[in-house]
Amino acid sequence: MVDSLTREQRHKVMSHIHSKDTKPEMLVRRMLFAEGYRYRLHAADLPGTPDLVFRRRRVAVFVNGCFWHSHSCPNGTHKPATNAEFWEAKRNRTVERDGQALTELANRGWTAVTVWECELRSLNAVADSLHRALGPPRL
Repeated sequence: MVDSLTREQRHKVMSHIHSKDTKPEMLVRRMLFAEGYRYRLHAADLPGTPDLVFRRRRVAVFVNGCFWHSHSCPNGTHKPATNAEFWEAKRNRTVERDGQALTELANRGWTAVTVWECELRSLNAVADSLHRALGPPRL
């Protein structure tokens, strides 16, 4: 149980959480690749460093964890009991940064698609929304 961890143990657990190549991201990548889509990963030259980038189509895909990006689902609205002020500020900064990145991408003429971790329970719905944004895969 997380509440029974010492400060050092919690720090070690949290330090192993990475922002790239997460399970939800890998699921989306495998799905799109199997359907024939080809993409670039983690384009640092674009605002927000999108997880998947389709340059010719000018589409950027973000695969967001619900908790970290304060999604409106139960996982995203969960408020940690310990160090609550820190987490509130951190998650608010993330939401603000996400909004700025989406605005900047739109200003550059890009379409941004956000796939939420909780949406991956219905892969068909995620695939449909990505197909609408991407169009057919190239042969």
